[in-house]
Amino acid sequence: MGMTAAEKILSRASGVAAVHAGEIVYPVPDFVMIHDGVVMGAKEELDALGIDRVFDANRIMMVTDHDVVYLNDRAAARGAFNRRAASAWGVKQFYDAGRGGHGHIFPTERGLLLPGMFYFDNDRHCTNAGGIGALAIRVGAEMSRVLATGTNWTLVPKTICVKISGRLQPGVYGRDLGFHLAALVKSRELDIDYRVLEFAGDIEQFSLAERIALCSTPTEMRAIGVFFPPSQAVLDYARARATRSFVPVYPDADAQYEAELSIDVSRLEPQVALPGGPYKAADLSRVAGTRVDHAFIGSCGSGMYDDLEVAASILRGRRVASNVRLLVVPGSEDSTRRLHREGLLEVFQDAGAFVLPAGCGPCASGRMGLLHSGEVSICTATANGAGRFGARDADIYLGSPATVAASAVTGTITDPREFLASALH
Repeated sequence: MGMTAAEKILSRASGVAAVHAGEIVYPVPDFVMIHDGVVMGAKEELDALGIDRVFDANRIMMVTDHDVVYLNDRAAARGAFNRRAASAWGVKQFYDAGRGGHGHIFPTERGLLLPGMFYFDNDRHCTNAGGIGALAIRVGAEMSRVLATGTNWTLVPKTICVKISGRLQPGVYGRDLGFHLAALVKSRELDIDYRVLEFAGDIEQFSLAERIALCSTPTEMRAIGVFFPPSQAVLDYARARATRSFVPVYPDADAQYEAELSIDVSRLEPQVALPGGPYKAADLSRVAGTRVDHAFIGSCGSGMYDDLEVAASILRGRRVASNVRLLVVPGSEDSTRRLHREGLLEVFQDAGAFVLPAGCGPCASGRMGLLHSGEVSICTATANGAGRFGARDADIYLGSPATVAASAVTGTITDPREFLASALH
């Protein structure tokens, strides 16, 4: 019996010829990623057990992406603790504030995360790894065990095949499809809890940035992983940046899937996720004209350079509406430098947006860019539950970078195709 892509990656990491859904394995990760908010808890737990070292300091990646700018004493204390922890553990791959960016973005850009790799992460949005053809599994509270031993018992997940047919229309993006997919899963009551979604079909059309955008939304529906078989363009991207050799992974022709979901994307319109969850997707036309006070472009769902470039193409030569504050958060320090080098930083500033340091930005549970009571946001955050950006009675809509940029200009939720159409005339 053949294997899915996730099964093949886990079999390699576990040192066995084959694994299948339902089996328990102990995979050895290519690296382990731990984000700034949980370092203190993990180290204090290990210290209490008398464990003063990690399994392999060269395979630990510590990332500061949530509290990039310290807004209170607690955050500053946590940052100082993390620096001491990196030193005590001998971690060389410590990407503190200003040195990397978002942990679910910059490793891909720098060739640290490559096709076929496997890693453990404390954060659920590690599903982004599937955009480049890798697999990451969240271990949450078990992170201290992984740091100490280098592995953790892992249940091989079932895989659902998502078959794409047709082509997206101009002005419709991977993020729109992500919301539509979440709504389909909800309406059809398809259980993706601890499942891997593996994309197939007409997927060559999706750039790396769009693949990553597609990988971020199923996380909110409790998927444990998402996987795209790497295209030639993705392989070329990876090879140009690779810091080590890699072997891309593809599913076997006779792989066994738990279920199949087919989506024809050719008639899909721009989507928004209504307040309350990404699965509450609707055609944008349903809420067009809704007042907007706040807009945000970034997060691990739409923080790649390509995402920012799409937004800049709409903002160029235009101004953000006077009633809107627009925050732009690059996914990496490398993207920030590229924005400056290619003139897009000036485009954002001329439009009246303000650019924040690379990282999670407002998506990190409202650490910055908060909403006041009764305000409305349109943004590219990964989630939009009540209180995500502060006030629990504020409304948060999710959209593509193009939708957010267009809405910031008009001051109301706006179909980005209106701006694309004017650019063609």
